[in-house]
Amino acid sequence: MKKPTLRFITVTLAAAGLLSAEVPGVIAIRNARIHTASGPVITGGTVVIRDGLIAAVGTGAAIPADAWVVEGNALSVYPGLIDALSRWGIPGAPAPAGGTGRFATPPGPSPLADPSPGPAPGPTPSPATTGPPAMGPEDRPSNTSWVNAQDLVRSSDRGITSARSAGFTTAITYPTTGIFAGQGAAINLAGDKPGQMVVAAPTGLYLSLNARSFSSFPGSLMGVIAYIRQVYLDADHYQAAQKEYAASPRGRRRPDYDRALEGVLGAPRILLPATRNVEIERMLRFAADLKRPAILYGGHEAYRSADALKNAGAPILIDLKWPEAPRELDPERRDSLRTLEMREKAPGAPAVLAKAGVRFAFYSGGVERPADLRGAVRKAITAGLTEEQALRALTLTPAEIYGVADRIGSIEIGKIANLVITDGNLFDESSKIKFVLIDGVKYDPVTEPAGPAQGSARTEVVQ
Repeated sequence: MKKPTLRFITVTLAAAGLLSAEVPGVIAIRNARIHTASGPVITGGTVVIRDGLIAAVGTGAAIPADAWVVEGNALSVYPGLIDALSRWGIPGAPAPAGGTGRFATPPGPSPLADPSPGPAPGPTPSPATTGPPAMGPEDRPSNTSWVNAQDLVRSSDRGITSARSAGFTTAITYPTTGIFAGQGAAINLAGDKPGQMVVAAPTGLYLSLNARSFSSFPGSLMGVIAYIRQVYLDADHYQAAQKEYAASPRGRRRPDYDRALEGVLGAPRILLPATRNVEIERMLRFAADLKRPAILYGGHEAYRSADALKNAGAPILIDLKWPEAPRELDPERRDSLRTLEMREKAPGAPAVLAKAGVRFAFYSGGVERPADLRGAVRKAITAGLTEEQALRALTLTPAEIYGVADRIGSIEIGKIANLVITDGNLFDESSKIKFVLIDGVKYDPVTEPAGPAQGSARTEVVQ
């Protein structure tokens, strides 16, 4: 008797009122076009998923007798897309954005104040918004470096379904409020409980250089940079004192515990904002001074900075919210030539970086509707990026940048079964996402209502 296809089983399960998590644990997608991201495209290939992992891939992959089979004729299979810098999964977190000084991310609601039912999952807000004004770096203003994204994640966050429907299966998500905002986590965009979503943590420490919310110290871009530098000097001294005491505690006064410095020391890397060329070069020098592995984010003017990034060996995350004129344009406003140039050339920055051999990945940034993200990537392709390079910037490269390429980012045996199945080329405007698999579980896309993006407005970074 011929085994029923997964499509038939899905309909049956839906009719029975069951969730997609009830799909059997062994799935085979056969005769599909497989874009592995780590190697050549496989035509007429088969992917086998068992217990949430990729068990086999290739033209000769055997289909287990207990597998539910998806006929892949006219279907394409891609690795699940990764948002390289996200707020998905953390209700109330403002969108990450590049820029420094007066162009930095404006203050937003704290992700520690969770609007969902139940107790808030994190500690109290940073001293930047409570208590007396800070008088110096020892007060640790706007520092919640100990906050971990995995403790803030809510599986009920409404953004998760929208992101999943747009083909995203993983987000590197961060708290984004404050100068030392907190530690990020790689999360899969599915799961009944937050603990089931976490792929890896911590992924890095998110820093912003916003000084606008301070009436006292640090109070300016120069003050914020000096403050960050002092915190890292304090952290090095703190670490040395702790090691010295641990080696010979007798007769010594023990060092005080400092959770802000513990958070700083526990980060595997730091994220620094840099949209304009001057900011990119400044942050490259700053990261070298701090002696910490760094990832830059923003990148719209990176077409001017490819050589500097290449020489520094630093990766950069590109905000997919391309610069554009304000919706309500003041007829008296006259934009500078630099502003107009960035609007025109920003989508071409990824192609320039690819040609120079700079590692880069895409992130959602100020794009409020995940459904619009593929359209933003198409602008980069139109500006010279190849589709293969675009796919890598949404899959394997972000996984490599964060050190999780051994589990996600490509279609390879043993990796997590995060896949996107489309009825054509992923980047064609007419192609549709048929379904996604996350940890081997099938999710159907949900259509988002059309209309203008909702959420915080973005400001041009160049004056």
